[in-house]
Amino acid sequence: MGDSREITIRTFGCLRDLRCDRGLPPTVVREVPEAGVTAGDLATGLGLPHEKIEGVFCNGTVYPLSHVVHPGDRVAFVPYGTPGPHRFSLGLYQAGKRDE
Repeated sequence: MGDSREITIRTFGCLRDLRCDRGLPPTVVREVPEAGVTAGDLATGLGLPHEKIEGVFCNGTVYPLSHVVHPGDRVAFVPYGTPGPHRFSLGLYQAGKRDE
């Protein structure tokens, strides 16, 4: 992406379904400020309800919604409902605890 301020955002599970039901694409490209933006603000801008998001993957690591996303990052929102063992191995359980 070079000097671009764009990021690619993906949605999974019921978050993907929510966007598709609204006639919106599950994967989008957005421009973000050079200083970054929180994942929570991105979710709000995409119409994703925070209470349905268990974690956000940013460049392959799981974070809470308070994580700041910067230009060039790869982002994916993951909903609650990921099967138990996977929640722990992917780090989803800890990501949700960091924002409490």
